[in-house]
Amino acid sequence: MNKAQLVEAISLDTNLSKVDARKAVDALIRVTVQTLREGDKLTLTGLGTFSVQQKSERTGRNPRTGALVKIPPRKTIKFRPTAEIE
Repeated sequence: MNKAQLVEAISLDTNLSKVDARKAVDALIRVTVQTLREGDKLTLTGLGTFSVQQKSERTGRNPRTGALVKIPPRKTIKFRPTAEIE
């Protein structure tokens, strides 16, 4: 499902117009991104928890040449689903 399909599904499920459903989806995305950028977790009961995970620097290998390369530290988003989904 992509964003447009999600907007349509929310619109049908809630009897909102597609414009209002799109605003709600956009607001959810904005708030989620802002929360994760601040380093906080976002828990949606019945769905799961989004959190930021810090990955440390590591050594990888270039698949074409086989040469060793340093992969810099970075942040990734981790999602842990609720037991209801698993």
